[in-house]
Amino acid sequence: MEHSTAPRTYPHGVPCWIDLEPPDVDAALAFYGALFGWTFTEKLPPGVPGRYVVASLDGTDATAVAAVATPDVPADGALAWNTYLAVDDVAASAARVAELGGTVVTPPETVGPPDRPAGRMARVRDPQGLPSRLWEAGTRLGAQVVNAPGTWNFSVLITPDPAAALAFYGPLLGWEVDPELAAGMARVPGYGRHLAGTSDPDIFERQAFAPPGFADAVAPIESDDGPARWSVAFAVEDRDAAVAVAEDAGATVLSTTETPWTRDAEVRDPQGAVLVLSQFSAPDGA
Repeated sequence: MEHSTAPRTYPHGVPCWIDLEPPDVDAALAFYGALFGWTFTEKLPPGVPGRYVVASLDGTDATAVAAVATPDVPADGALAWNTYLAVDDVAASAARVAELGGTVVTPPETVGPPDRPAGRMARVRDPQGLPSRLWEAGTRLGAQVVNAPGTWNFSVLITPDPAAALAFYGPLLGWEVDPELAAGMARVPGYGRHLAGTSDPDIFERQAFAPPGFADAVAPIESDDGPARWSVAFAVEDRDAAVAVAEDAGATVLSTTETPWTRDAEVRDPQGAVLVLSQFSAPDGA
C-alpha cells in the first residue's frame, strides 16, 4: 500500500486522478461504496449546480482515491472512467496536443474557487480519438492512495497502434518504452526516484522482484483492434470475492483472466462504465 504522511504528488506525464460522471450520482455512490468500501465527501457548496463527490478510504483528502461527479458537458460516447494526466503547464501542454495531431476539446480552465483552485484542466483527445484530461494541480494533487485494495491501480492505454500512440504521448508527456526495461509499460524516467523521495520511500525495496525500470512505470500500453480507450483497473484483495460483491450490487461480469502477476475481472457497472478488478498474484519466488 502506497500511503505515507507525505502528500503524493505527480510529476509531468504521470496519470494522477480518475473520476466518473454518471447520469445518476447517487446510484454510482451506492455501487462503488458497496464494492470498495469508499467514504464520500461532497465538495461543492450548497446552492452550486451539480455535484463533485470525492471518494476516500477514511473521509479525508489524505486518502482520496477518485471522484464521482455530475457531468458538466454533454456525454460523448459510452460512460467511462476519466483518466487525468499530470502536466506542469496545462496551457503549454494543450498547445502541444494540437501540434501533435490531437484535439483540444475544451480549453484550459480553472477548477474550483479562484482564490484556492483545485487545479487547471483541459479536455483533450489524442489522434486516435482517445479522451483524457490534462491536469495542472492546485490543491487537488491527485489520488493519495493507490495500488492498495479498493484503490486505483493503473489506467491501461489500449490502442490499435501503439507506435502511433507513443509518437503522441512521448513528446507530450515524456513517456518512454524500452523492451529491455519493463516491456509494455510507458515510463516517466525518474518517477521512481520522485516517489522514493516523497510519498513512497520504500518503493525500491518493495519492488525488488520487479523488472528493471518498473518503478518509473506509469501506464501499461496494450495493442487491441478496437477503438483506443483507457481501461481503468482497481486493486482488490480477492478477485472472486470482489466479483461476487459487484454482481450483488448490479454489475455484469464481462470476462475473467489470469496473468503471471494478476487475477483480473472486467465488469460493467449498473450504469454502463467498464472497470477491471485486479488481484495481485506474484509468481512463486517473486
